[in-house]
Amino acid sequence: MKELSTAEWHVMESLWADSPKVGSRVVADLKKSVGWSRSTTLTMLRRMSDKGLILCEDGDDMKVYRPMVERREAVQKETQSFLDRVYHGSLSMLVNHFVEKESLSREEIDELRRILDQASEK
Repeated sequence: MKELSTAEWHVMESLWADSPKVGSRVVADLKKSVGWSRSTTLTMLRRMSDKGLILCEDGDDMKVYRPMVERREAVQKETQSFLDRVYHGSLSMLVNHFVEKESLSREEIDELRRILDQASEK
């Protein structure tokens, strides 16, 4: 799977939230969330269908759309891309950045410790 553009993320979020979904519902979702026109949304749906990111099926009177990529897969790809691009693949640099720049709560620190403990057990 290739990385999703920001525009593709908007469409996918609509479909991940509730799918399958008729085109008019996607149009309404994206009008509300990002202010897109009907033609913009339909163009995106067609392009994403052509790319194999979503499936377009003929319904009774409308086209029905469903994601062909799971949210988890897209998040993993995006996270790895961000880590590679910004932190040269260094997870420790990423974590260090947030620890230095953010005020972490006791709960967040405990959660990070739990995650690291689980990772060291593997």
